[in-house]
Parts: sequence; structure tokens; C-alpha cells
Amino acid sequence: MNASKTSHSRMRVTEVEEFLKNPPDGFSVEELSSGHRVHSDPEKSLVLIDDFNSCRREIVFLNSVGRKVKMQNLWEYTSMRKSLLSKRIYLLMSACEENFSVNDKKAANEERVAVLKRFVVSINANDPFIKWQMEKGLDWSISSVAGESYRLDIDLTEIMENWAVKNSSVITDKLTKVQPVWRDASFTLKYYSDALFDFAHWFGFSKRTFCLRLT
Repeated sequence: MNASKTSHSRMRVTEVEEFLKNPPDGFSVEELSSGHRVHSDPEKSLVLIDDFNSCRREIVFLNSVGRKVKMQNLWEYTSMRKSLLSKRIYLLMSACEENFSVNDKKAANEERVAVLKRFVVSINANDPFIKWQMEKGLDWSISSVAGESYRLDIDLTEIMENWAVKNSSVITDKLTKVQPVWRDASFTLKYYSDALFDFAHWFGFSKRTFCLRLT
């Protein structure tokens, strides 16, 4: 198994450096003095990756809509729903290790978690099982908020935890096994309705989460 890239029929996990060096089909990487610009085909891929820095260089996915997607009308929701049920979804996730040696509270908030490696994770949303879960989760979130504004988090933490158990050597070179803490192992849909008194959204009652699984 390649130490920097692992695959599953429903999911691919690739180290950022490997992704930039050998981008998958539908992607191309432009190298600049300041960093990298990643181009993708929006007809085939749904990229949900915010700009980030790697090795002090800026990485920008030009066709990305970001990890938190805002929708303000039915057309935008319908378009995003279609993409979520048909395209390969790309996310950036970080495998981290808790730093228990940090004592100072202020420092702890900033340095308690150290990034071990960053990965580009892709999910095949056109896979029947993934598509069924996504559709079910989207329908549930809409029906439960009755036309109001809402926030929906699609969580992949369990998927990554299961993957890490079988791929610990990919995450770290340490001899002792590390159980990573996953950062950004989710993406968010925010829908804003035009309801005049959107009390449930104002008071945080319209937040929903569902966990995506591979099996």
C-alpha cells in the first residue's frame, strides 16, 4: 500500500503533498512562487476546501465553495443537493495529536492539538450506499425544521477513525501507535430562509448533524 495514498471504492485518502504532486483525474496544479493553485472540473467534483498553508506556502483550490456552504434560496439548495448526490466530494482533514504537556490555559487553547498530517479525503457521492445516506440525511434535516433557516453538519469523524486504525503508519512514523484526533472531519450546509421571525434559528434550535458511514 502506498504510504501517502490509500483507496476504498467509496473513499480515497491522499496526503496533501502527494495530491499536489500527482493530482487525480479532473485536477491540475499550477505552481507559483507563493504556493499552489489547484484547478478542478466542477462538473465532476464538489470541492469543499478552504484556502490553507502547507510548508509556508498558500494552497488555493480555485473552484472550491468552501467547507461551510451558504444557500439563500431554493435554486441554490437544489443545485447543491444535486452535487451532493452525484459528484465526488473533496475535503481537507487534519490528523492531530493531543499535547498533554501544555499547562498554560492560553497556550493550551492554541497548541493543545498538534497537526501530524493533512489529507485530501474524497467521498464518492454517486455510490448507491453513500447517496442513500446523503439523501436520507438531507430529507430529514429539511423536514425537521419546517421551512426555517437551518444548519446541517455532515460528520465523517467515524469514517476517519476507522480508517486510522488500519493506516496508522500512514499518519505517523512513530513506533508507538497514535490515536489521532481529527480536525475538520465534517462540512456544513447553511440554509437561510426568508422567514420574518426565525426564532428556532436565532436560538440555535435548528442545528442538525448526521454521520456519514462507509458500511
